[in-house]
Amino acid sequence: MADALKTTILNAAHRAIPGARMVEFGGYDMPVQYADGIMAEHRWTRENAGAFDVSHMGPCFLVLDKRSGDPEADHAAIAEIVETLVPGDIKGLKPGQLRYSMLLNGQGGMIDDLMIGRPRVTARNGMLYIVVNAGGKEADFELFRQAAAGKATLRRADERGLIAVQGPRAVEAVAKILPEVAALSFMFLVRLEYEGQGIICSRSGYTGEDGLEILIPAGIARAFWDRLLQDPLVKPIGLGARDSLRLEAGLPLYGHDADETVSPVEANLAFAISKRRRREQNFPGAARIEHELDGALARKRVGLLIEGAPAREGAEIADANGRIVGRVTSGGFSPTLSRPIAMGFVPPELSTPGTKLSVFVRGKSQGAEVTGLPFVAHRYVRKA
Repeated sequence: MADALKTTILNAAHRAIPGARMVEFGGYDMPVQYADGIMAEHRWTRENAGAFDVSHMGPCFLVLDKRSGDPEADHAAIAEIVETLVPGDIKGLKPGQLRYSMLLNGQGGMIDDLMIGRPRVTARNGMLYIVVNAGGKEADFELFRQAAAGKATLRRADERGLIAVQGPRAVEAVAKILPEVAALSFMFLVRLEYEGQGIICSRSGYTGEDGLEILIPAGIARAFWDRLLQDPLVKPIGLGARDSLRLEAGLPLYGHDADETVSPVEANLAFAISKRRRREQNFPGAARIEHELDGALARKRVGLLIEGAPAREGAEIADANGRIVGRVTSGGFSPTLSRPIAMGFVPPELSTPGTKLSVFVRGKSQGAEVTGLPFVAHRYVRKA
């Protein structure tokens, strides 16, 4: 089966590691775990630095076809294109700043979530660095092409390596190779030279821990990965621990905790809808989203502390009277809390932390309690 799957530039590196277990994910042959197992990999990332291959994602650049030479005007022009698709304030990005947002359909549902970054260097304004999810990247790229037709060009970068290094010692480890990353603040990026080629480093990630994501040309990606793993602080981490880490961090996984029927407000992601865009009401699905922000909300993503066995995706959620009120969208065992946790959608009146609910696991009712997100506090590093 692996022969029919796409592979990242680091596939051979994973297969060379004794005990690597490979699985299909998003059409790619990817490592789900290595010899130490998911629990050990999860804990290592929480305490040290874990290296993740996320090269299956969809990095790209959207570049103005004609630049004026005025960096602010050029940034505003490229941002205006992207703002037709997302509810975030892209025009307001500072040089070097990264922003989380989402592509929306006409009904305000989430087509995908993504990261959008503005170059730090003045000469590169009129360009945006964008990273979308693996599963929908072809459709996402086409949306950008259509929105930019005649104005800007989409340049794919998913043939490169994309490496996430996460954990409290991640920046320390990477700074031994790229000293400049130590000065980065959370949700900022910088373009650096490595082995004579340009790479992009952002202080970001999807584990709730401090860390970096590094976009690196294919020709030097394997050597960079191998050099990272020579550091005793760093171990390779598979998709299994990546999922348990993001669950503890209360971060949604597109295709599970969000889809084209779910709005950012329902997904508990209203922070990504900027005040200016809300005033202007000029993004897809704005009327629905404004209605929900004003209180007309049918469901909301919440965290759940589970009693008994883990409640997996699809498990039914019931209220105190046994009435089915929602479903689990992500669930599993939390290595940090040593207990099962889950996320799912419930009516807003049942979303207050402390609300007692129940979940059905293999036909048996188990206790559940609504809790605030994240389950485990984020440890992002923000600098002045």
